[in-house]
Amino acid sequence: MTAPTVAGRETLLPETPTNSGMSNGDEPDEDEAAPTDLEEFESRLDSVAESLEAAETEADLDEIEATLDATAEALDAAELPEPDDEDEDDPTDALEDRIDDLREELDEQRGPYLDDVIGAVEDAVSTIEGTRWTEDGDADLANAVATFLDAIGDEIDGEIDDGEPAERLEAAVDALSELALDPDEDSETIEALLTATDELADDVDAAESWDDLTVREQLAAEGFYNVLGPEKRRDFPPEWNAVKLYEKRYQQDRSDEEAIEMILLALEKLPGGKEHFMEENVLQSLARIAPPEALEDVLPMAGKRNKKAIRVVGKIGDPEALDSLLDFIDGDGDRSLQLETLRAVGAIGSEEATQTVANRLAAEEADIRSAAARTLGRIGDTRAIEPLADMLAEDPDDNVRASAAWALVQIGTERAFEAVEDNADDSYLVQVEAEKAALSS
Repeated sequence: MTAPTVAGRETLLPETPTNSGMSNGDEPDEDEAAPTDLEEFESRLDSVAESLEAAETEADLDEIEATLDATAEALDAAELPEPDDEDEDDPTDALEDRIDDLREELDEQRGPYLDDVIGAVEDAVSTIEGTRWTEDGDADLANAVATFLDAIGDEIDGEIDDGEPAERLEAAVDALSELALDPDEDSETIEALLTATDELADDVDAAESWDDLTVREQLAAEGFYNVLGPEKRRDFPPEWNAVKLYEKRYQQDRSDEEAIEMILLALEKLPGGKEHFMEENVLQSLARIAPPEALEDVLPMAGKRNKKAIRVVGKIGDPEALDSLLDFIDGDGDRSLQLETLRAVGAIGSEEATQTVANRLAAEEADIRSAAARTLGRIGDTRAIEPLADMLAEDPDDNVRASAAWALVQIGTERAFEAVEDNADDSYLVQVEAEKAALSS
């Protein structure tokens, strides 16, 4: 059969459902019988494969795709025989696989499209905007974009000279979107544009980003080591010496924003774990100076049961941190976590924690009961007087009773003092607290 003339020449296409009996160029003719048995399906797919090999236009590919869709629908509706042997391949599965393969071949033959060019440039814009670049990386990007714009300049009919690299590429997207390039007639032009975008993507990937630097290179670029003199820089590890110097600066002047920024930079960049002790040391430094600016960085670590981070949060004393800590007061069997959390909650001193802490007065472990009592004393909520008085009168552990007495003295109401004085004949530690109560009442 003689096919329509394509690109000025005559093409011979096989007699298949893709180029005969079609309606409006994109749907198989309704009168054409759908395949019903295995041989008919195989024959139909053989014809599609031949048509794919001969297709030269998007219209050809559209017809082939319509035929594949119709064949897939017919296969779904067909009742092909099941294999007799379990080891035999299911013919339906084999036909479905072949349809999938033909679809992949069809997709590979489509295009190129101008939308592919525009999408590639937009991807480059996203990468540039979503990446932190070094100074060298910024220079690399500027060169990459300039090279790309030179390569496509003849097609977009104009120069784009102003702006940052991402802005220039966005302007290029606008210019490319105004072009009317046909995938058949302008395929060479689109291919050239795609080559330019491929080179742009390679150049952007090769530009030096912040993540390409080592941790020490990143710290150096941020000026972290500037606080060290030549002698201190030689001490190992220099990072710890720098943190100590920044801590000292912050202690002397709590408005020293650079000092706390550098300590938090060290917390972000320097790893923790058994092999790396810097995270632990930085958290210890933050616990000593308790900068409010650190809460945002440390609170997520506290939420992951990091005990030193919990200590820092407690020292900062922001009630907003309570929600992240209260669940740990029960500890799930981790006594050290419970103790650290109780101390932190006491340092925060919010009455919102009173009931949760008071529940731990019934803990089996004496040190937990003692810590809970002292936390209640630091909170100072008068609702805790009765349970603390009961603990002072009844708990079998001397240290726990002493902690209850101390807590009641901290609450400092007449009723709290009376509860301590009523037990003045208890252990020496309780007697000390009773004397304090007597002097204060």
